[in-house]
Amino acid sequence: MSKPTLYIVTGSSKGIGKALVDQLLKDPNNQVIGVARSQEQLPHPRFKGLSVDLSNFQEVLGIIDQLFPAEDFQKAVLVNNAGWIGEIEHLGKMSPESIYKIFVLNTIVPTLLMNAFIKKYGDQKAMDRLIINISSGAAKKAIDGWACYSSSKAAINMLSEAAALEAELDKTGIGIFSVAPGVVDTDMQSAIRSADKKAFSLLDKFVGLKENHQLSTPEYAASKLIELMDNPDKFHAVLQDVREY
Repeated sequence: MSKPTLYIVTGSSKGIGKALVDQLLKDPNNQVIGVARSQEQLPHPRFKGLSVDLSNFQEVLGIIDQLFPAEDFQKAVLVNNAGWIGEIEHLGKMSPESIYKIFVLNTIVPTLLMNAFIKKYGDQKAMDRLIINISSGAAKKAIDGWACYSSSKAAINMLSEAAALEAELDKTGIGIFSVAPGVVDTDMQSAIRSADKKAFSLLDKFVGLKENHQLSTPEYAASKLIELMDNPDKFHAVLQDVREY
């Protein structure tokens, strides 16, 4: 009997995260740990749900040991999927609390989890190991009203590239990718369409994407992520975009 594959997925209760969990559990060899603020236990023997506010640094620290079990796996994959568009507003009009929460959830906690994953599994070279960080096309483009979101995702891109360089120098064998999932029909898109046009000049464009059925589904984005996770050797660049493969 083959060893199981472990997937740790944040933001697993809805959107891309939920679609990813659903698809991963179809493989009888996969075990999945899902982490989200509103995460419920699924009636599935290979799923473990942890209800955690990922914007609360101390709360995340309290469950680190549960996220990275010391079992013997064939493969371990961390998917830093949880993210938040935050307050869509120009700088000068944002609340300090919103600024803080965006960077904790989108950048600081993924960094914390990467650090813990590498510390736990870095020396286990008999096991395949991957880190997948969910980025955004906005990481490469300045968008008004999204200053904190875009910069938090740009930080994830550079974090991933630097971590991949470190993995190469340290010869850990850990694969690291930062993946833009495309424009996906999730709650985040709903929040974007409800923004004030004075705070977000591209509002009409994003409303049009929904009206013209140009948003991809969470299920499609999840399937493209699985394609990468199943075939990491075919992807040579750290930064990836599901619309390009």
